[in-house]
Amino acid sequence: MTLAAFTITVPVAGCKRIPDDDANRPATARAYPPASRPVSDLAGNEWSTETARDKRGEAEEIMKAAGLAHGMTVADIGAGEGYYTVRLAERVGEDGRVLAQDIDEDAIKRLADRVARDELDNVSIKLGAPDDPRLPKDSFDRIFLVHMYHEVREPYAFLSRLRPSIRRDQDGASYDGGEVIVVDVDRPFVQHGIPPKQLFCEFEAVGYQLIGYMERPELGGYFARFRPVGKAPLPGKIKPCEMEK
Repeated sequence: MTLAAFTITVPVAGCKRIPDDDANRPATARAYPPASRPVSDLAGNEWSTETARDKRGEAEEIMKAAGLAHGMTVADIGAGEGYYTVRLAERVGEDGRVLAQDIDEDAIKRLADRVARDELDNVSIKLGAPDDPRLPKDSFDRIFLVHMYHEVREPYAFLSRLRPSIRRDQDGASYDGGEVIVVDVDRPFVQHGIPPKQLFCEFEAVGYQLIGYMERPELGGYFARFRPVGKAPLPGKIKPCEMEK
């Protein structure tokens, strides 16, 4: 499979480094290591016009590469205005389910209006937290994190709390079916991206395995697939990733 070319239009904004002082972190995240890298400021919920994205075949290629099929249950984290939500809903069909989540209450309200207007009966909407996606356990065949992971302020808490929501196989012993799909940009945090090596390290630190990766260097975009393996490490046992010099 190949990932179709996709371009991204984003404003250049500053980054904020999370301090080690726990007083500046959510109480719910303090058991986990703090981010050891800058975190991009929220850049808004629109990367480009939906028409332009569709002309590039962005969503179609990403859903194909993710192995998305009719009847699956998926989550769209950082759903924003719903570009992926509505297309995921169409792909999984009436026998599938989509949970659209965001931490922006205004975006959630606008998305709810869109879902109602388009009569998307297979879509549910949920407000998340910066350090917790608040997803139901053992529920999702695919979880999409599209152009949003570089904005996650508590990556180790967030990814740890994401793990239980991924669907296990029938005997409950492994995650052979469920995957996390990440689409992001290989560029500095200040330019709203995250280097792939940093992404891989953070996922590995909380017990995920990289099972697929594709890139288009000339555009700076990449696609990665992860699956949980083994037991999740306890918060105090997570070794944070160091920034490359």
